[in-house]
Amino acid sequence: MEGAHIDFTQILWLFFLVFTIWPMFKHQRMERARIGLIRSIEERHKSRLITMIHRQEAISILGMPISRYINIEDSEQVLRAIRLTPDDMPIDLVLHTPGGLVLASEQIAHALMRHPAKVTVFVPHYAMSGGTMIALAADEIVMDCNSVLGPVDPQLGQYPAASILNAVKRKNVNRVEDNTLIMADMAEKAMRQVEEFLTRLLSDKLPPEQAQALAKTLSEGRWTHDYPITCDRLKDMGLPINPELPTEIYDLMELYPQPAQRRPSVQYIPVPYGRETTKRE
Repeated sequence: MEGAHIDFTQILWLFFLVFTIWPMFKHQRMERARIGLIRSIEERHKSRLITMIHRQEAISILGMPISRYINIEDSEQVLRAIRLTPDDMPIDLVLHTPGGLVLASEQIAHALMRHPAKVTVFVPHYAMSGGTMIALAADEIVMDCNSVLGPVDPQLGQYPAASILNAVKRKNVNRVEDNTLIMADMAEKAMRQVEEFLTRLLSDKLPPEQAQALAKTLSEGRWTHDYPITCDRLKDMGLPINPELPTEIYDLMELYPQPAQRRPSVQYIPVPYGRETTKRE
């Protein structure tokens, strides 16, 4: 009985090791596949390919999903990649993000704008807020026809800067608390700063008056912060939008999966269909 107890304990330890180590091996295999495809795209385009893909991904030993957004670490890594790129080599940036810190987004956008060779941003699904700011620094924005960008109006904590100003304007100033007035002052500065930066980004792509008007439109809080701006709308704004996203970018996105769920919210047979495929024999 004692020997059987020892064997059972060993089996439990074996299962524990398998379930803890296997996710690590799986992540390493996925990382090798990503690097291989990135290098293949670089060789085909003769460019430096940088990816900034923020989605939930189970990367810990226990498989806990972690949400990502643009932060200072991202800006440090992107700036380093740009420094390692020769001035005459194009840069391709695959961007998939809900946004993030204004400081980090502006640093990345400014570095891309300064790069002498062509900069192309690929948006397979969405690049909102700070992601839109980065996309506007590119010479060309290549998007899926259903992809979207978003407004770049600054947020102070959980509140939009424009909404803070509107709330103060609608109240008697004598009845507004000092903290609210301080927030309103910060909101006004934040909106002015973002509008000025967007104007600089757009000045190489649009006439001065049009660049300033578009910068104001994107930063003034005209829409909610998650408002989707489509390809057609972006083209009407005068931006250099290419709606033909290469297949290899979709393939790359497949290597950045969402964490597995017990029951998928969306399910389909993952193969392309043609008319002949769907016909019954």
